[in-house]
Amino acid sequence: MSIVWRLDRLVRSLKYLIEVMSTLDDRRIGFRSLTEQIDTTTSGGKLIFHVLGTLAEFVRDLIRERTKAGLAAARGRGRLGGGRKAIDTSTKVPMSQSPYNQKSNSIADICKTLGVSHATLYRFIRARASAV
Repeated sequence: MSIVWRLDRLVRSLKYLIEVMSTLDDRRIGFRSLTEQIDTTTSGGKLIFHVLGTLAEFVRDLIRERTKAGLAAARGRGRLGGGRKAIDTSTKVPMSQSPYNQKSNSIADICKTLGVSHATLYRFIRARASAV
């Protein structure tokens, strides 16, 4: 007897699911899913197994289609995926030093002007100090 927690943990496609079940059946090994209460040693269990396998693949395909449609819609609105663009340190590191040296400027104001976080500003200052 082969036991799995959920049917979708065993395989990702209906084709592979049927292959696995055929292999198990050829070896006279029964299959049981604990969550879906499927037991392929009975004819009713085999029917439920194939129906749920088909539905699981259908749901995965729907999710894939919705994800692609959402990404396409976001691209249409001008949104791009991925992380933020890297900061141009060649210009911002020197720009950060002068306002930082003028003690009249607050750290928050400097960060807002440069469009960086506090940690990034301090990293700029350390990089500039080590370069000098």
